[in-house]
Amino acid sequence: MRGWLLAAVLATCAHAAQADETIRCGKWVVNSSLTVGELLNKCGEPAAKERKEEDVWTRNVNGGSYRSGTTVVEYWTYDRGSRAAPIRVKIVDNKIRSIERIL
Repeated sequence: MRGWLLAAVLATCAHAAQADETIRCGKWVVNSSLTVGELLNKCGEPAAKERKEEDVWTRNVNGGSYRSGTTVVEYWTYDRGSRAAPIRVKIVDNKIRSIERIL
């Protein structure tokens, strides 16, 4: 019984980690295959934006790592009203990486 429960929990976690959903935004259906411009055209400006610059680390041939640059990560939050959960869009270097409902 415990093995089955553990498998179910792990399957749920793996699905949640994927965090890429198809979401309705007004009359449009949006997903991570859109460009940022298409997202703005279909959903408008988000209610909130968070922007971070993060280091990019690369492994060298000796097994060590070094800072090879930076990347810009943005999180856009859309409030879709009282009848739908808000959504959070992760954008990395101006490309949509994931869309998820905020529960």
